[in-house]
Amino acid sequence: MDVMVSVKDGEVWAQDSGAPDGTGGDALPLVLLHPGVGDSRIWDGILPRLTERHRVIRFDARGYGRSPAPTASFSLVEDLIAVLDHFGVARAVLAGSSMGGATAISLALRDPARVAGLALVVPTVTGADEPLTPEFMAEVGRLGQAGDMEGIVSLLKSASATMGTGDDPEVTAYLRAVVPVWFAVVPHQVPDPPAYDRLGELDVPCVLAVAEHDQPGVIRVCETMAERIPGCRLVRLAHSDHFPTVREPDAVVDVILDAYAAAR
Repeated sequence: MDVMVSVKDGEVWAQDSGAPDGTGGDALPLVLLHPGVGDSRIWDGILPRLTERHRVIRFDARGYGRSPAPTASFSLVEDLIAVLDHFGVARAVLAGSSMGGATAISLALRDPARVAGLALVVPTVTGADEPLTPEFMAEVGRLGQAGDMEGIVSLLKSASATMGTGDDPEVTAYLRAVVPVWFAVVPHQVPDPPAYDRLGELDVPCVLAVAEHDQPGVIRVCETMAERIPGCRLVRLAHSDHFPTVREPDAVVDVILDAYAAAR
């Protein structure tokens, strides 16, 4: 079921697979939160393996994919809460990639009763130092001021999509779609409260996947997150960059299902 969900001063596109036949309606839903380098279609390749066993909800953050661009200030975690409320979900297992991982952690700290388990795939987290180098960010800013969106796409591919070869069309399509979104969203997005120094407060089963070919700063933050989250299991993806759902989809499914199995 595809719907537009009302959020504060806007709306987002969302999809609810419903409970698989024979599973009943009382099982915990699984909620997928996409990264900033792609919209919810980044889950397409693994979605069938998840929906055959679980009720799966996913949505596009404001401005991404099928969701309209924001016109007022908003918070990612508040939009997640609005989506859960719309579908009547009191408690769920959250699977978040990169930006989506940060949102999942924010909800687990803000309202622990709503989160039964965490599957974090190359996650970011609010309150951590910027994992990308100042030189990299300065170059993104320079290209953005020049209106060179293709230049930003090429820069991101060289840094975050190192496992790609040749054209790497799938990753290129994701980046071409989201780079303009960043400039439309940033002026309106209110950062959620810092979580990096509060990771020790998390009391929920967690599996965290780090990609061995991601940028060094991202790897460092992911490893530190796994150390700080009590009981967190760290999984190393030997053949992935910042796009694990493209590079190692089966491994991502395993991470998500492991987190779901451990949920309480």
